[in-house]
Amino acid sequence: MIMGGESILGIDLGGTNCRGALVATTGEIGEIARMSTRIDEGCDSLLRRLIAFCEQFLRRAQDRGSRVSAVGMGTPGVIAADGTITFSPNLLPLNGLPLAAALKDALGLPVTIVNDANAIAWGEALFGAGRDFPSFLAVTLGTGVGGGLILTRSLWEGADGTAGEIGHFMVEPEGRICGCGSHGCMEQYASASGIVRTVHEHLAAGEPSLLGDWADTELTSHNIALAARGGDRVAASAFAEAGRRLGQVLAGVTNLLNLDGVVITGGASESLDLMLPALNEEIDRRAFAVPADRLRIARGALGDNAGILGAARLAYDRLGVH
Repeated sequence: MIMGGESILGIDLGGTNCRGALVATTGEIGEIARMSTRIDEGCDSLLRRLIAFCEQFLRRAQDRGSRVSAVGMGTPGVIAADGTITFSPNLLPLNGLPLAAALKDALGLPVTIVNDANAIAWGEALFGAGRDFPSFLAVTLGTGVGGGLILTRSLWEGADGTAGEIGHFMVEPEGRICGCGSHGCMEQYASASGIVRTVHEHLAAGEPSLLGDWADTELTSHNIALAARGGDRVAASAFAEAGRRLGQVLAGVTNLLNLDGVVITGGASESLDLMLPALNEEIDRRAFAVPADRLRIARGALGDNAGILGAARLAYDRLGVH
C-alpha cells in the first residue's frame, strides 16, 4: 500500500484485460485493480470506462494522502510519440485515437503511452532482470512475441516507434501465415500459441503422444510444458522448436547489436528451461563467437507487473514531473 508522497498511475491495457496500480517513484507498486477491456463494445465505451478506471485510483490516492503526478500506459501496437494509437491489431477500434490527449483532458494529468513490450523492457531495466545489462533486448513470449530494446540504458523505439518487433523476423520463407500478413514469422513458432500449433501438427502427423487424448481446451502451453517435463516427446519437441526459432533470430540480433543480454518475459517464459538447449545451440552455431560469448540469457524478474512499472516510470521520466 502506498501512503503519502508522490505516485504515478501505471496502466497495462491489453486486448482482453486492463490492469492498473499506483507506483511510487522508487518502484513500490500498490494494489492492482483490473477491468475487462471489452473492445467489441467500441472506442467510446472503452474510453469512458478507462477514464472511470483511472479516476478510481485518483480518489484512492487522495484518500491516502498521495499525489498522483502522471499516468503511464503500455498497450500493444504502434504508438506515435504524442500518444496516438497509430495501429493496434488487438484494439482495432482505437486506431487513430489520440488516447494520451483524451486522458489528459479528462484527468487533468500528463499522460504518456508506449508500446507494451517497451514498457516491459523499461520495467525490467530499472527494477528487474535487466538492471545489470547496459544494453539488452526484452522478449515477451505470450500469445504473440514482442520486443523492447534498451541501448546503453535508454529505451530505443526507432524513428516511428516500431523498433524491437523481434516476433516478425522471418524464420521460414513459406512457413505459417502470420497475423501481420507475412509468412513464417518467428512468433508463429516461439509464442505460446505457436507451441500449441506445433503440437497440433505433430498429432495430425500421427506421432504418438499422450497429448492426443487431451481436449483442445487442455492444450495450453502451460499444460504442454508439464507433459514435456513428464517425458512426452511431442511436447518436448514443440518447446525445442520454439527454442530453435527464437535462437535463430537472437543469433542475428547478437551479430547486429552486440548486446549484453536478452531478458525473456511473458507467460511462456515459465518454460524457458525447455527452450534453452535448442536456443543456445542456434546462437552458438550462427552468431559470431565474440558477441555470443558476451550475451547472457535471463528470465524476467517482474512477471505481470513489468509493464505497469515500466509505463509508470516512463511517464515520470519523460514528462518532467519530478
